[in-house]
Amino acid sequence: MAGRPKIFDEQEAVAKATEVFRDKGYDTASADELLCAMGIGKGSFYLAFKGGKQELYIRSISQFSDRFYQKLSDRLEASEDKIQFLKQFFMGLAHSSDCDKERGCYLGNALVQLSEKDDEIKKITALLLKKLQSLFAETIRNAQQSGEIHSTENPEIIGWHLSNLWNGMHVTRRMESSPEILTGILEINLKILD
Repeated sequence: MAGRPKIFDEQEAVAKATEVFRDKGYDTASADELLCAMGIGKGSFYLAFKGGKQELYIRSISQFSDRFYQKLSDRLEASEDKIQFLKQFFMGLAHSSDCDKERGCYLGNALVQLSEKDDEIKKITALLLKKLQSLFAETIRNAQQSGEIHSTENPEIIGWHLSNLWNGMHVTRRMESSPEILTGILEINLKILD
């Protein structure tokens, strides 16, 4: 017996659960809040997510990570001035009063709070950082070859510098919210893109 057929879109349900996790955090998001947001009952939930809340959270981080990376990659590819796009992407971190979806704060929180507690989350977040590093490194390599930037530093190292900057800004924003201070930090770090 194959069981009852699914009557909901899992990706959509995971996206709705992600909003609850973003607002409440993993530990304080209740099962009732998650089920209500997802619009499904307990039976359907445990049929789709046999590992319960933890499996749902891992799926949420994975799906959010994939979508965040794809959107960033697509926007970077479509931009005429890729170095300027990168600068604006990073500078936007200083001016966000809320951790909105565009800036990946949900992922930053997962990196800081839970990646050391759960091996699966650690793998997902480490993969995201590596993908970001590769994307940044390729962009830098192309910009060096075309003469867009003057830096002769290894593009792989610059890529790691930028992925570390992205990750580190999420940690710093937990302690310091002044746009002026955050802008100053970013400006110093982004001089490598001149």
